Amino acid sequence: MTFSHPDADVFVPNGDGAAAAMARVTHLCVAAHQDDIEIMAHAGLCDCLEAPRHRAFGGVVVTDGAGAPRAGPYAQHTDEQMRTVRREEQRRAATLGGYAVQLQLAHPSADVKARGHAGVRADLAQIFGAGTPEVVYLHNPADKHDTHVATLLRCLEALRALPPARRPRQVLGCEVWRDLDWLPDDAKVALDSGRRPELAAVLLRIFDSQLAGGKRYDLATLGRRAANATFATARATDRLAGITWAMDLTPLVADPSLDVAAFTGAALDRLRTDVGEKLARLA
Repeated sequence: MTFSHPDADVFVPNGDGAAAAMARVTHLCVAAHQDDIEIMAHAGLCDCLEAPRHRAFGGVVVTDGAGAPRAGPYAQHTDEQMRTVRREEQRRAATLGGYAVQLQLAHPSADVKARGHAGVRADLAQIFGAGTPEVVYLHNPADKHDTHVATLLRCLEALRALPPARRPRQVLGCEVWRDLDWLPDDAKVALDSGRRPELAAVLLRIFDSQLAGGKRYDLATLGRRAANATFATARATDRLAGITWAMDLTPLVADPSLDVAAFTGAALDRLRTDVGEKLARLA
């Protein structure tokens, strides 16, 4: 596989060819930054590890990671040094997690935010055209990070361009920079991320450039998963040890005429209605 940016990195932990590895992938996560995959899609990784003969996990990081905040031992790192460090961290996570393939497209965030950027569009078209994953994990449209939302939109554009028969069975928008616990209960998808807790912790700790740089994503991610599981329901004991909430984005891929903003706004309207009706009923 050849991508548009000269620094793009194609890594297949077991040494197979990239095209063959992509063809095996059943669960694919396409994320904006290094470590987003491990925050978003741990449930999908566990699904694959539990059925290795039938399932395989693949990861894609769209940006180069150069804009990450840095402190401590990384305080004086240049953008180029951070790119190198973060690329190697993501490779280590792919090896430890048993990913079938890890692609890092190395695009600057500004290019991902630019609708119609030829390189970003071509790379995502190549990735989604190289296999037929059953489940695709993306960022969610209510995320507060601009690059996350832009990555989602570029992915939706590429998925919608596929022939209907080649589109994934399920597309999920996962929480990272905004929790999705506000979604109405019947609109939430509970991803079982409480499995393999030791692996989850180690995968997150691989990204030392972020943790030592002052952002404890490892503690925050594991804590949020546990909190989601406990606060999922008020009238039952915890069913799962950890939950990552997701929004079902499959309708946006199945019907390209749907407007992403209107689709997301409808979920927000349901929250507003639920809060208003509860207050009116109990006042």
